[in-house]
Amino acid sequence: MRARQLGISADLYPFEGKLLDIGGHAMHVLDEGPKDGPVVLMVHGNPTWSFYYRNLVRELSSDHRCIVPDHIGCGLSDKPAADAYPYTLERRVSDLDAMLTALDVQGPIHLIVHDWGGGIGMTWAAQHPERMARFVILNTAAFLLPEKKAFPWPLKLTRTPVGAFLVTRFNAFSGVASRVAFKKPVSPAVRHGYTAPYDTPENRVATLRFVQDIPLSEADAGHAIMSQTSDGLAQFGDHPALICWGMKDFVFDKHFLEVWEQRWPHAEVHRFDDCGHYILEDAADFIVPRVRDFLTGAGASADKDRSIGAAAAPSEPARG
Repeated sequence: MRARQLGISADLYPFEGKLLDIGGHAMHVLDEGPKDGPVVLMVHGNPTWSFYYRNLVRELSSDHRCIVPDHIGCGLSDKPAADAYPYTLERRVSDLDAMLTALDVQGPIHLIVHDWGGGIGMTWAAQHPERMARFVILNTAAFLLPEKKAFPWPLKLTRTPVGAFLVTRFNAFSGVASRVAFKKPVSPAVRHGYTAPYDTPENRVATLRFVQDIPLSEADAGHAIMSQTSDGLAQFGDHPALICWGMKDFVFDKHFLEVWEQRWPHAEVHRFDDCGHYILEDAADFIVPRVRDFLTGAGASADKDRSIGAAAAPSEPARG
C-alpha cells in the first residue's frame, strides 16, 4: 500500500482505500463501514489528506459508511502537473460529485469539512440540498474572506514567485503547517503522516495551487462560485450543525467563526481556546465522541455554545 511505502504505519492509518478514475486521474478514497449505513462524507483541505480524518473514521465506521476522498494532487491520489489538471474550486466540486456517483452513494449525507473542504464540500451541498442531513464544521469557510479579516501574510507570500519556489522546492507549506497547525504535542510519526505525500517538488503542485486559487477578488476563478455557495448557506438554517473551532488558528480565526455563527445561529458551537488549525488533532478526545453523538442525534452537550480552555490531549500524545 502506498501509505506503507511512505513510511506511515498501519497503527496510524490502517485503511486500504480504493482508487477511482475521476476525469482521467486516480483518486484515492476511503470507503469504510457498512454500505447500507448512514453516509458520512469528510472533505479535507490544504495541505492535509484523508489522514486528517483517520480517528473519526475509526470511531464511526462500525456503523456508518465513511467516505473520505483525497483530492487530486493530495494524499494518495494522482499528482498531475499544473498543465494536466486545472486545480480549481469548480473542478474540485465536479470531482467530488463524480466520486460520489462512482461509489453509488445513496440517501442522506452527513458532511464534515475542514479548511478548503468547506468551500468544496459546501459548494456541492448547496447544489444538492435535498441530499444533506447534518453538518460538522471544523476551522473552515464556505464564503469569501470576511471584511474584518486581513489576508495572512504567509498566504500572500505563497502567491508570489518567491513563495511558489519555497513551497515546491522546500515543501514550505506542508512542512510549516506540520509545525504551526498543531498547538498540542504530536508524535514525529503523526507529523510525518501529514507531510509524507508531499515528498518531492512534483508532488507539491496542489499545496501551491490551493493557495493560488483562494478567491480574493472578482478576477479570481472561484470568486463567483464561492459567492453563490455563501448565498446558499441560508437554505440549511434548519439542518443540525456542529461547529468545533480552534481559536489559535491564525488563518481561520474568530472572524470566520463569527460569519458561521451569523449564518447558522442554530448551530452547536464549541470554541477551543488553546487549539489551532488541526483541531482534530488538538482536541480529538472531545471532538471525536461528540461527533458520534451528534450524528446519531444523541443531543447537544450541556453547554451548546461554549469555550473550552483546556481541550483534550491528542490521540497520539508522544512528544515530537
